[in-house]
Amino acid sequence: MPEKILILDFGSQYTQLIARRVRELNVYCEIFPYNNIPELTDEVKGVILSGSPCSVRDEEHPTIALDQLLGKLPVLGVCYGAQLIAFEHGSEVTPSTIREYGRARLSELHTQDRLLKEITLGSVVWMSHGDTIKETPDNFEVIASTESVRVAAYKLKGQETYGIQFHPEVTHSDEGKILLRNFVVHICGCQQDWTSEQFVEATVADLQEQLGNDKVVLGLSGGVDSSVAAMLIHHAIGKNLYCIFVDNGLLRHNEFETVLDSYKHMGLNVKGVNAKDKFYTALEGLTDPEQKRKAIGRVFIEVFDEEAHKIEDVKWLAQGTIYPDVIESMSVKGPSATIKSHHNVGGLPEFMKLKVVEPLKTLFKDEVRLVGRTLKIDDTILGRHPFPGPGLAIRILSDITPQKVQILQQVDLIFISNLKKSGLYDEVWQAGAILTPVQSVGVMGDERTYENVVALRAVTSVDGMTADWSRLPYDFLADVSNEIINKVKGVNRVVYDISSKPPATIEWE
Repeated sequence: MPEKILILDFGSQYTQLIARRVRELNVYCEIFPYNNIPELTDEVKGVILSGSPCSVRDEEHPTIALDQLLGKLPVLGVCYGAQLIAFEHGSEVTPSTIREYGRARLSELHTQDRLLKEITLGSVVWMSHGDTIKETPDNFEVIASTESVRVAAYKLKGQETYGIQFHPEVTHSDEGKILLRNFVVHICGCQQDWTSEQFVEATVADLQEQLGNDKVVLGLSGGVDSSVAAMLIHHAIGKNLYCIFVDNGLLRHNEFETVLDSYKHMGLNVKGVNAKDKFYTALEGLTDPEQKRKAIGRVFIEVFDEEAHKIEDVKWLAQGTIYPDVIESMSVKGPSATIKSHHNVGGLPEFMKLKVVEPLKTLFKDEVRLVGRTLKIDDTILGRHPFPGPGLAIRILSDITPQKVQILQQVDLIFISNLKKSGLYDEVWQAGAILTPVQSVGVMGDERTYENVVALRAVTSVDGMTADWSRLPYDFLADVSNEIINKVKGVNRVVYDISSKPPATIEWE
C-alpha cells in the first residue's frame, strides 16, 4: 500500500481540490467524511481537515475526536478545520467583523517555521470564511497574519498541528502549493513516489491476484474511463477480458465504426452490437429527460445482459468508476438526493449477479488520462471530450426519432470537425450541439422557411464540477453557423450558449 494523506471532509466545496493539489505532488491521498474516519494504519502520514459551510459556533456543528489525531500525526486544519482545532482548545471564535472573502496578503510571517518555508512576505492568499479566530491559548503560536486577520496561521507548540484560515488549494493563493508541499513532504515526510507508472504496475499486479483465471465482461463506451479500465485489465488477464460496445443509435456520426476500429488496434477483445432499433422503439414518444434516461438504461441492461450470457463462466463485471463518483456516494451530506439515471451506474451488477471490479475508483479524471498515456493509449481516445452516457438523446430536447438524430449528428460533426481543424478542440473541455424544440422563420433563396434552431455549447473546465463557457472566436462561430445552415437540411438558425456552471449545467437535460 502506498503512503497516504487522509483528508477529512466537513462539507467544503474545495475538498476535492485539496486532494487534487496533494496528488499533483505525487503523494496519494483519500477523502473521507468527518463522521466516517478509517483506521489510522501505518501508511497514513498526515491528516488534513477541510473547510465547511458550517460554523463552530453552531450548537450541532460537525466535529471529531481530535485527541485521536493531534500529537499522533501531523494535522493541518484549513479554514473550518483550523477554527475547529482552535475552538476545541478554548480559543475565541467570533463572527467576522468584516467580510473576509477574496484575496488578502500575508503581512507577517514566521518563515523559520517548516509550514511556511519559502513563502514570501506579501504573498496573496484566498480567504473565504464567516468566522475569525480571535484570542488563542498560550500553547498556540501565531505564525502568519494579514492586515485584517491576526491569526491567519497558527501552530500548536510541541506538536505538528497547524491551522490556516485561508485556502492554499485554490489558484488564487499564489504560493498555496508550496505550503501544501511543506506540510505533505517536509512535515509528514511523504516520499512523492506515487506516479502513473507506479499506479499501473501496482494495479496490474493487484488485478492479476484478484481475478486469476476468471473471465471479466466490460461495457465499453468509447470514452476515456472505460478505455483505460479495459487496458489495465487487459494487461492483467489478456483475452479473459470480454468487451461489449453497444450502438444505441445515439452516438456521434460514424462513432460506432470509428471506435471499434481504434479498439482493434489496441489488441482488445471487443464485440460491437448494433441495437439501434431497440433503443428507438423504447424511446418512441418520450420527451421527459428522466424517462429517456431510464428507457436507455433499461434497454442497455437487456442488450448487455443478453450478450454477456453468450460468454461462458463470466465471474466479474468491470466498470470505469472514477474517484469523484466514489466521493459522491459517501459524501458528508449523503448520496445525492437526485441522481440522473444512467446506464453505467445502478442496478447492473445486482441484476447480473456478478462481482464488480473498478480499477480506476481511486483516480480523478486527469489522473485517468495520465495512466492512459502510461499505457500508451492513443491520444485520439485520451483527448476525447466527455460525452453523456445517454448520448444525443439528452441533446434532443423533444421526442427521439432517427431523423432528428441524423440532423443533430450532422450539426455536431460540423462543429467538432471545425474545432479540430482550427486547433481549438484541445482548448475546450467539452463541446456539442443541442437540437431545440424551437422553430424559427428564415429566408433561403427566395423562399421563407420555418425550421429548427440548434444551439452550440462549448465549455472550459478541469473536471466538469464547475465550467465556464468557451470564448470561441467570432469568425469561427460565424463560419460554423454558415456551414451548418447551408449543409444541414432542417436547420435555419444557430445560437451559442454563453452560460457558466453554476448556475447552468453543461448539458441542457
